[in-house]
Amino acid sequence: MTPKRLLIAASAVAVIAVLAVGLVQLAHSSPKSPLPSKLTLAQMRSRLAGSPAPLAALHAQASELLLGGASAFKARLASLRGRPVVINKWASWCAPCVKEFGAFQRASVEQGRQVAFIGIDSGDSDRGSALAFLRSTPVSYPSYYDRSGALGTAITDSSFTPVTVFYNRSGGQYIRQGAYASQAKLEQDVKRYALGT
Repeated sequence: MTPKRLLIAASAVAVIAVLAVGLVQLAHSSPKSPLPSKLTLAQMRSRLAGSPAPLAALHAQASELLLGGASAFKARLASLRGRPVVINKWASWCAPCVKEFGAFQRASVEQGRQVAFIGIDSGDSDRGSALAFLRSTPVSYPSYYDRSGALGTAITDSSFTPVTVFYNRSGGQYIRQGAYASQAKLEQDVKRYALGT
């Protein structure tokens, strides 16, 4: 091989190596936004089959919008005493709530065999809008309809949405205001504040 051809071949190899390194770095630096869950209610229930009875009762009411107000909500909490609980206060008109719902979809399926998830639809004046949202973005747990917002404010100590409340097995509480940007961050907080791990 002549020196000229050798130089051309070496240059081609160098260019290919630089391109390969650049593509690898680009792939690792691109932000990965969470994709909406493609699970149906039936798939969620299937993945959560065999959960302990109080959690199975929540899964049986997946994506339902329950009535009954504060007394029904407090009775549900009492039935979960001694279990970790995550309460998400949301509303269908709340853009940050809608944005974080995918994280709650996936985390509630991943953690739903050991943690109780419950929603509070707080301040939605139109129950139909909330139901339509839950049909389009199902979750593996029910929400309680709170038209006035009084229940949500009492439980979360805040008039804002979204707010997430964590209860550990001993009843210890942690309240977090603001939306979750990812399933990973939500699950990190579930493990820390609800499961105590």
